[in-house]
Amino acid sequence: MEKSLCFYFQVHQPDRLRLYRFFDIGNDSHYFDEFANRTILRRVAERCYLPMNAIMLELIEKYKGKFKIAFSVSGTAMEQFEKYAPEVLDSFKRLAETGCVEFLAETYSHSLASLISEKEFVAQVKEHVAAVKKHFGVTPTAFRNTELIYSDQIGESVARMGYNIMLTEGAKHILGWKGPNFIYTNAINPRLKLLLKNFSLSDDIAFRFSDRSSPHWPLTSEKYAGWLDAAVKNDEIINLFMDYETFGEHQSQSTGIFEFMKALPKAVFEGTELTFRTPSEAAGKHQPVAPMHVPSPISWADEERDTSAWLGNELQNEAFHKLYALEKEVMSGKNEAVISDFRKLQESDHFYYMCTKFFSDGAVHKYFNPYDTPYEAFINYMNVLSDFAIRVEKASVKKVRGKKSGTK
Repeated sequence: MEKSLCFYFQVHQPDRLRLYRFFDIGNDSHYFDEFANRTILRRVAERCYLPMNAIMLELIEKYKGKFKIAFSVSGTAMEQFEKYAPEVLDSFKRLAETGCVEFLAETYSHSLASLISEKEFVAQVKEHVAAVKKHFGVTPTAFRNTELIYSDQIGESVARMGYNIMLTEGAKHILGWKGPNFIYTNAINPRLKLLLKNFSLSDDIAFRFSDRSSPHWPLTSEKYAGWLDAAVKNDEIINLFMDYETFGEHQSQSTGIFEFMKALPKAVFEGTELTFRTPSEAAGKHQPVAPMHVPSPISWADEERDTSAWLGNELQNEAFHKLYALEKEVMSGKNEAVISDFRKLQESDHFYYMCTKFFSDGAVHKYFNPYDTPYEAFINYMNVLSDFAIRVEKASVKKVRGKKSGTK
């Protein structure tokens, strides 16, 4: 039986908001903290993107194309690479040229549009595909939604866009007795194949690699390859999906994470029957075993594996719905600057910062949050949104006046 190992990495950097006060509303429409964006992007580039891309290229060349991976690079990340670290874009281009790296489609703004506006969702996917083609010279054939968010309805929408492959979470409450190490199909449109994240094995690298309290520390490539081999003994595919920033940023170089990754392909080749494949290759190699019914959206976040990390409280929902209430007016105005800011304000990160979860997931949320409290994140965002709404209204009035003057 053919057995596949599929590595997928999410690459994303948000457009962070500056401290935007109440008295700025109506007076200053500069929302984004370019200094923070540049500083953080340059730091992550030096710690993660550049060294890891060099390692990936080295592994592809060393194993003569038998090592394969996939990336989903958000549109906002590509924009920041262009502005602040063009050498990172160049390093991704070199990976694309090997033919051993697949680039996936997603929402350009790393947004939650699939949960509320199919029209905006489709528009952002088209914009993202165009950016991938422009920067990396390839057209994506597989899809991953923001934060692996998926439902039957979202999957059907993705299938209507022409995609036959989608990545999502192997959520326990959805799978039940079934396992994530097989390919499934969308419950509405069976042409859409689903690759499910094996969250346990993925999190062994992404979250637990440097946990010295773990009985399995230190995690060596040989030990991990043994786990992979055992996990796929009676199965077909293991999907390891994680943030690319795991390497060098979330797990620092001092943990040995780079050496682990350098040694992993050899351990897999020598100790398992697994073959590295891209998502599209894996979907072409294995047949689906069953439809997967997902009536309510799932994601790869937190214990619940749902959308509560972004839309789990009143603060988040108020901000989310007030933003999308402006969609029709924004789009009818056809003002490029307004549309650009509208999409930047859709980035899932803004809503993540407003999360009020505690206990096991609270530490994770705090790590990624530049605000001291979720309430500060909410107030800052709503101040920005208040000014943005004024701009949208002014743009609409200006357009109406322009039409009237044109008919005279």
